[in-house]
Amino acid sequence: MRRTVGVFSAAALLVAVTACGSGGGSSGGSTLVGLVTKTDTNPFFVKMKEGAQQASSSAGVTVQSFAGKQDGDNQTQVDAVENLIASGAKGILITPSDSKAIVPSVDKARQAGLLVIALDTPLEPANAADATFATDNYKAGLLIGQWAKAKFAKDGKQAKIALLDLNPNQVSVDVQRDQGFLEGFGVDVKDKTRIGDESDPRIVGHDVTNGDPAGGRTAMENLLQKDPGVTLVYTINEPAAAGAYEALKAAGKEKDVVIVSVDGGCPGVNNVKAGVIGATSQQYPLKMAQLGVEAVAKFAKDGSKPQNTDTGVTLITDQPADGVESKDSAFGLQNCWG
Repeated sequence: MRRTVGVFSAAALLVAVTACGSGGGSSGGSTLVGLVTKTDTNPFFVKMKEGAQQASSSAGVTVQSFAGKQDGDNQTQVDAVENLIASGAKGILITPSDSKAIVPSVDKARQAGLLVIALDTPLEPANAADATFATDNYKAGLLIGQWAKAKFAKDGKQAKIALLDLNPNQVSVDVQRDQGFLEGFGVDVKDKTRIGDESDPRIVGHDVTNGDPAGGRTAMENLLQKDPGVTLVYTINEPAAAGAYEALKAAGKEKDVVIVSVDGGCPGVNNVKAGVIGATSQQYPLKMAQLGVEAVAKFAKDGSKPQNTDTGVTLITDQPADGVESKDSAFGLQNCWG
């Protein structure tokens, strides 16, 4: 009787997670690989799912995908991990919505014999996963900070900085990009593991966006109310940047403010080309997922575990700055999220 109830519970969990977490899959073999992303609407994670599906056939595995309802939805990711353990998955690729809160679930998966690879966002601590395949997010922030510093120095302008972060949880990817940007611009960040403890008078403030356009617009409106003289805007990603631009445009300030961001997706690079975003750090989610699927397939075959992998970052701008290596928007469009 207990076994029957257990099977029913696992089946019910599959239905629940698929319904609220956007489950999906691609056939390719008997080895099951789980892909658990923050959302299934952000184009970054759509491209990641595409990369996993592309790699599934050649790797001889089946990919089952899940996503949170929104950025920060830890519980749906917990449910997805539980489901994948019950389904006999060999490995899980995860972009954690909460890099600390998901760790007990990841521990459970690893104890059950699954390989767990963090994609894009490291867990906290990072060694809670078997490996991390990601952009160096601190470097991504550092590059746009260095570019902005050089541009403002060249133009002889003073900076009043608004920072549009992800959410209040201060997950690792959020902290690293924010702090990298500030260090690149020459701000004393004090504690590199925390957002918002700076005392530099150039900083107007921080607000959160949930990484989407609506959140970006609201956060930008809030910071403009605090100081309408903002001249430099950092955003966690390009959807937030698009929202920030709409707020600036509505206030008649879009020509007076420089926006920098991280992502390098095709829409974001087009915004660089159009002058909406001054510079962005391009990352490569398709590559992250492809490498992740291949690593799980290899683990299933011979038990070998991968090493941490830096999947690269490139500064994209049509306004190159002295001393900061970059590529133009034409390169960015040829390589967006590849």
